[in-house]
Amino acid sequence: MEAIVLAGGLGSRLRPVISGIPKPMAPIADKPFLYYILKWLEYNQVSRIILSVGYQWEIIYNTFGDRFNDRELVYSVEDSPLGTGGAISFAMDKLTGDSFFIINGDTLFKSDLSQLFVFHHQGAFNLSILLKPMSHFDRYGTVELNTRNRITSFHEKGPRTEGLINGGVYLADKKIKKHFPAAQAFSFEKEFLETKLDELAFGGLISNDYFIDIGIPSDYRKARIELPNL
Repeated sequence: MEAIVLAGGLGSRLRPVISGIPKPMAPIADKPFLYYILKWLEYNQVSRIILSVGYQWEIIYNTFGDRFNDRELVYSVEDSPLGTGGAISFAMDKLTGDSFFIINGDTLFKSDLSQLFVFHHQGAFNLSILLKPMSHFDRYGTVELNTRNRITSFHEKGPRTEGLINGGVYLADKKIKKHFPAAQAFSFEKEFLETKLDELAFGGLISNDYFIDIGIPSDYRKARIELPNL
């Protein structure tokens, strides 16, 4: 299996604690956050990893090179910011198979990807998303499912007592590219997922496995405490 890791984030909200490096390179116990993502992908038998990079991408290349242990690393380098959707579309040109994982480079959702693989193909979905149940939160939007685990709606972020959030881990069929907007730069979440719910079948698999998002300083500090001990 192959995976595209979105590793081009600027990390604007983390600038009070880190600066001058891509967000996935934020250090945790003398290793970049991206190291923990790559270790998890290795554990899940993902053999080829495409790193979608842009801002200060040379830092990532100089750290990891073309291989992570016995896993091939391929670089998809943006000349200018393409948004999450444009970055995925651009990186898809380097895929060799018909289906692939998409991983957000600022989150780690330590689920068993083989379960997502089985769920996706048994449900005949065009794209499947790992969903994390959360309580008492306001920084994430929520996702709703029907009884067949098909996603029926996405809701804007706001104060919630409980709900399912998009965990930033996807399994998609390569054919989804023909449904992407014509624009070179676009948001995968807003301009693809939210607009294609009636046209394509999106599945949602709920997982209670460990989840961390380092997008804000408080959760980055939490990751620095928790990840070295997992």
